[in-house]
Amino acid sequence: MARVSTYLNFAGNTEAAFAFYRGIFGGEFIGPIHRFGDIPPSPDQPPMNEADKNLVMHIELALLGGHVLMGTDAPESMGFKVVHGNSIHINLQPDTRAEAEHLFNGLAVNAVIETPLQDMFWGAYYGCLTDQFGIRWMVNCDSGI
Repeated sequence: MARVSTYLNFAGNTEAAFAFYRGIFGGEFIGPIHRFGDIPPSPDQPPMNEADKNLVMHIELALLGGHVLMGTDAPESMGFKVVHGNSIHINLQPDTRAEAEHLFNGLAVNAVIETPLQDMFWGAYYGCLTDQFGIRWMVNCDSGI
């Protein structure tokens, strides 16, 4: 089945981030949590650092409207470097103001609020924030309900 998803890299706290998101969006993870320790050893690669074996290699969670959020830890020992920036937001478009408030308030725990949830000139109930894991979110509800 064709789909579009969002893939996030974290610096060792993917499991905590996805537990937080699951508490907000509900549901269960799609499939198992795959860990770096699940990767079969390869004679072409050095042995994996013991500390990295329990890190999340891949995890998935359904959000709204069938959109899937995916994530991984990006261990520096494997050549990754996570750099948080401002070039992307995950935009949530719930059906009701009540759902918008639930999502925004859940994500707002220990977050930096950039725009509080409010009625905007373009007719939407909108707010944006950077959550406690450095992920930028917009909540944009077009419904007056």
